[in-house]
Amino acid sequence: MSKIVNYFKDVQNELVNKTSWPTWSELQSSALVVMAASAIIAAIVFGMDYSFEKVLDMVYNQLY
Repeated sequence: MSKIVNYFKDVQNELVNKTSWPTWSELQSSALVVMAASAIIAAIVFGMDYSFEKVLDMVYNQLY
C-alpha cells in the first residue's frame, strides 16, 4: 500500500514542481495553430476526395 501512496506523491510532485505549464496566451496561440492546420488539412483531403470522385465518375461513364 505504501508503494501506491509514494507513487501518487511522486506524480503530484512531478506535476506541481517539475512540469512547465504554458501560459494562457501560449495556449491560445497553440490552439489557433492547431485549428488552422486542421482546417487546411481537411480542405486538402476534401479536394483530393472530390477530384478522385469526379475522375472515377468520368472513367466509369466511359466504360459502361
